Amino acid sequence: MLYSHSLKQNHLFRRLYRKGNSAANRYLVLYLRRNGTGGNRVGITVSAKLGHAVARNRLRRRLREIYRTNEGAFRRGFDLVVVGRTAAMEADYQKLEQAYLTLAGKLGLLRGERL
Repeated sequence: MLYSHSLKQNHLFRRLYRKGNSAANRYLVLYLRRNGTGGNRVGITVSAKLGHAVARNRLRRRLREIYRTNEGAFRRGFDLVVVGRTAAMEADYQKLEQAYLTLAGKLGLLRGERL
């Protein structure tokens, strides 16, 4: 990820859940908040209720790859957390990518859109 870092600290996740904007669809929930830096910080969460570790990690890898391949389309200076839902475990890559980009567009994260 060229312009981004991982979001790993629990207090940052909690603040984002509490004070950030969110959008949801069948597959994902996306939380977004300005971070005051020149880059994005990305966190991915998938509940243990959704399956065993192999399946959860596969979903995390897919979501990370979707962000990486579309990173140039995202505006910079935001914290974002992507939460995987049950339907995302069975979804193919194209559906996940479409769901991710749709949510990013709703929140104004894509370049050329106003927040």
